Amino acid sequence: MTETHPDPATTASGTETAPAPAGPPGYLEDKQAFRNRVKRIEGQVRGIGRMIEEDTYCIDILTQISAATAALHSVSVELLREHMGHCVVSAAQESPEAAAAKVDEATAAIRRLIKS
Repeated sequence: MTETHPDPATTASGTETAPAPAGPPGYLEDKQAFRNRVKRIEGQVRGIGRMIEEDTYCIDILTQISAATAALHSVSVELLREHMGHCVVSAAQESPEAAAAKVDEATAAIRRLIKS
């Protein structure tokens, strides 16, 4: 199966996004676990909003922001692991060129994660 990749799309924030591959995502088996983790993070962020509304001490708010950021980074790393184990491995089985493209894609994603 050969995957075709059009030019990357651009999001509303101006950042480029990679096109979705033809097959299912690597995280498909753990989709509900990812959804649950993201819902917990959403709750954390809503809690930060409530803390601001309630005039909570600045350091306490910063502590919660740090926890939410760490939780997002944790999800990011796990998604990257899934991508490497599924998408990159599949591409490597397809052809060296496909593998190189997926490695480049993963490298760009890591670069974005490091910046954040």
